[in-house]
Amino acid sequence: MKIYCCEEHVELALDVAVDEIELAPVFEKIEPEQQSSTCEYCESNAIYVVGN
Repeated sequence: MKIYCCEEHVELALDVAVDEIELAPVFEKIEPEQQSSTCEYCESNAIYVVGN
């Protein structure tokens, strides 16, 4: 599971990941040259990847 999210929705993504996998998720910042994804909760550029 990977959730791409912006700065505003990172806490929501962390909560969703913990609820789904019941473990502490991996939280990574996306490098500027790799920021082609959009946030799963809005249309902003994704800055973080949250998952397992």
